[in-house]
Amino acid sequence: MKIEPASSIDGAIAVPGVKGISQRAVLVGAIADGESRVEGFGPETIRIRGVGLRGLRAPDEPLDFGNAGTVMRLASGILAGQEGRFQLIGDESLSARPQERIAEPLRQMGAQVETTDGHAPVVIVGGSLAPIRYELPVASAQVKSAVLLAGLLADGGPTRVVEPSQSRDHTERLLRELGVPVTRRGHEIALSPVDRLPPLAIQVSGDFSSAAPFIVAATLLSGSELIVQGVNLNPTRTGLVDVLERMGANIAVFNRRSVGGEPVADLEVRSAQLTATRIGAEEVPRLIDELPLVALAAGMARGETVVTGAGELRVKETDRIETVTTSLKGLGVRITAGDDGFRVRGVPTRPKGGGMDSFGDHRLAMLGAVAGLVSREGVQLEGVEAVAISFPGFFELLESVTRR
Repeated sequence: MKIEPASSIDGAIAVPGVKGISQRAVLVGAIADGESRVEGFGPETIRIRGVGLRGLRAPDEPLDFGNAGTVMRLASGILAGQEGRFQLIGDESLSARPQERIAEPLRQMGAQVETTDGHAPVVIVGGSLAPIRYELPVASAQVKSAVLLAGLLADGGPTRVVEPSQSRDHTERLLRELGVPVTRRGHEIALSPVDRLPPLAIQVSGDFSSAAPFIVAATLLSGSELIVQGVNLNPTRTGLVDVLERMGANIAVFNRRSVGGEPVADLEVRSAQLTATRIGAEEVPRLIDELPLVALAAGMARGETVVTGAGELRVKETDRIETVTTSLKGLGVRITAGDDGFRVRGVPTRPKGGGMDSFGDHRLAMLGAVAGLVSREGVQLEGVEAVAISFPGFFELLESVTRR
């Protein structure tokens, strides 16, 4: 697809529900009692008839998670406490992502977990679990959530997880909504086991990560005025807003409210000239998925932007440090890769443009789309179908607010 340059972004949009909350809601609904309802996951209400906390049974065939890394890791925590043998498989991309970080704490709790050289396929023989206190080597909402979900099924006292810096807390918020005792003291989260989970009824608010490409495009294109309605502003997810505002962006937050235990608001974004900034390890977990867009924005800011402590990018759907650096460099952005991040020497003009490939990574496909809009000559984007992994209607929505 050829993404032609745009003059501005103008209009009002709403984006699909938070993928991570939707996934968690369906997984938790599966082990709740009775029928749960999830709205905002897709165009229709999702209904899940739960089988109870320990009611899942091992299927005859492997469980195929496709490209859904979050679902595989969180499901591992639930399956560790179920009777039976479960084989978890995924596509080529998911099979390249590390799973030992999930396997290790679940083994400590008493589950039998085998990985394939540290990756999927993963085999879990579940059963009786014991609570543990686990210190995360790196901040990871997926590992934290897997351990906490296993803790629901543990016998005895609370399961505790200590994280080096706060990661996304969708799991904790969702479980609290269902009455599960979840507390946080400093960097330690404690969850006490329960005998049952009530059915849930949840409205999933707009995914900030899906709104992020529109926010960055509106910031970079002169004369833009964009409204994003009903977006989730969980503080563990909105590091991009803080970084862009530090760089000089013009983002107003209004109509704040709470939906399903999560903070929600509307955003107004106007174009602004940006200046460079520095992003370190303590800030990275709050904008890990938006760092490719930060790199593009930094390319049009004044000065040198430096990102460090983002080694986790190397084990996403692609090695995003390499793919983002290679892609943006090919479009005329002055970016160099580091071991755990990148440096961008910004110029307050549009990059030239050119061609880039998504490498099957939905975040890269969205990056290429925004890069095309803000470039001088447009971007020929290969692998556009990758966007459908998280946002099937992305290009149509983007076109609806693009002015040329």
